[in-house]
Amino acid sequence: MNTRNKITLLLAIFNAVMVLVFGGSVYYFLQNYSYTDFYKRLDTRASIAARYHFESDTTDANNLKALRQEHLEMLDGEREYVLSISAIDSIPALARRNDLPEILLRKTLVSGKERFNSGNTFYSAIRQDSNGVVHLVVVSANNYYDSHHQVLLRNIIGVGLVFTLFLGIGIAVYFSKHVYDPIRQIIDKVNQISTNNIHLRVDDYEKDGEINTLIHTFNGLLDRMETTFETHKNFISNASHEISTPLTSIIGEADVALIKDRSGAEYKEALTNILQQAERLRQITESLLFLAQTGYKENKLVLELLRTDELVWESIKIMDKLIPGHQIKFDLNLLPENPVKLKIMGNKQLLLLAITNLLTNACKYSANKPVTISVGSTNSSIIVLITDKGIGIPEEEMKFIYDPFFRASNTKLYDGYGIGMPLTRNIVKIHKGTLVVTSTVHVGTSVQITLPLAILS
Repeated sequence: MNTRNKITLLLAIFNAVMVLVFGGSVYYFLQNYSYTDFYKRLDTRASIAARYHFESDTTDANNLKALRQEHLEMLDGEREYVLSISAIDSIPALARRNDLPEILLRKTLVSGKERFNSGNTFYSAIRQDSNGVVHLVVVSANNYYDSHHQVLLRNIIGVGLVFTLFLGIGIAVYFSKHVYDPIRQIIDKVNQISTNNIHLRVDDYEKDGEINTLIHTFNGLLDRMETTFETHKNFISNASHEISTPLTSIIGEADVALIKDRSGAEYKEALTNILQQAERLRQITESLLFLAQTGYKENKLVLELLRTDELVWESIKIMDKLIPGHQIKFDLNLLPENPVKLKIMGNKQLLLLAITNLLTNACKYSANKPVTISVGSTNSSIIVLITDKGIGIPEEEMKFIYDPFFRASNTKLYDGYGIGMPLTRNIVKIHKGTLVVTSTVHVGTSVQITLPLAILS
C-alpha cells in the first residue's frame, strides 16, 4: 500500500474512532442520567402516594392526591401498588398476584426503600408502617426515554458514524490528492532527469510552502551536480589534451630520431626536445596531483601559528628566484599596528604556494608591470590584496576561472596550464578563507584573500 492510500485509510479510521468515542461517551452518560432522573420521578410519586394513602388527615391526603394528578404527568405504563404484608410467607403470593419482582419486595422490607428495574420497566418501592401493619407502596412505569430517545440517539450516532466515515474518506482522498499531486509531479520530473539532460529542472509549485522549499532544494542539488559534471567533463577533456600533447611530441620526436642514423648533434637536439616535453608532462602531472591533494579535509594538514606579513616577504623572496627583475611592491600602509592581528593558523607551504601562484599570474599577465600586494585586517580576519595592471579577464569568462585547465581567451600568448587558480582556491578554502577575483580587460586584476585570525588563548 502506497503512502497516499495509507494516509486516506488512517484518516478515515481516525475519524471513525473519534465519532465512536465521542458518540459512545454521550450515549453512556445520557443513559446513566436518564436512569437516575427516571428513578427520581418514581421516588417522588411513591413518596406522595405513601403520604396520601396513609395520611391521617383526610383533607390533606385529598389535597396531595389532587396536586399529584394536576402537576405530575402520567408516565408511560405507570402503575401504583399498595400492598399489605401480613407475613413474610405472603410475599411470593403478592408478587405473583400483582406481577411484581419478588426480590424488590423482600429488599424493600429490609431497607425501607428500594429501586429495581426489569428490562424497560422501572420500580420504586417504599415501606410504610401504619397501625402495626407493614405496607409496601410501589410505583412502576416504562422508561420512555430509554425505549425511545436512547434508540433515536443510537440511530443518530450510527448514521453519523457512517456519514463521518464516508466524509472522512472523501476529505482524506481530496487532501492526499492535493498534497501528493505536486510530489508525484516532482517524482515524474525527476525520473526524466539523467546525466544526458541534467539541465532539466523541476518546475516551481504555484503555492508557497514546504513543497516549494523541497523543489528549490532539489533544483539546487541539480545545479551543484550539473556544475560538478561539467567540471569533471572539462577536466577530463582538458587533462587528456594537456597530457597527450607532450606525449605525442615525445613519441614523434623519438620516432623521427630513430628513422635513420643521425649525427651526435641531431641526437642531442632530439633528446633535448624530448626532455623539455617530459618536463612539461612532469609539471602537469605534479600540478594535477597537488590539486587533488588540496581536496583533503583540513584535519589532514599540519597547522602552525603564522604571521601574514612574514608569508608575504617570503613569497617575494621566492619570486626573486622565479621571476628575476619583477616589480612586486609590498604596500605597508594597511598593516595593523597590533601584530596579533597579523597572525593566522595555517600550513606554511600551502599558503606560500597560493600567494606565489597569484603573484606569478600577476607578473606574467601584466608583462612584468608593477604589482602591488598589501595586508590589512579586521577584528576577525586577515586580508591579503594583490593588484596588477595586466590584460585582465573577460567578464563573461570570470565564472570559469576556477575550472581546472581553463585559460581565458586572451592568454594564448602566455605559457600556463590553467591549474594555478583552482589550486589557490582549494588552499584558501581548506584554511576556511575566501578568494575573490575582480578584473577588467586592459585595466588589470585584483585578487583578495580573506583568512580568519588565529584564536589565541
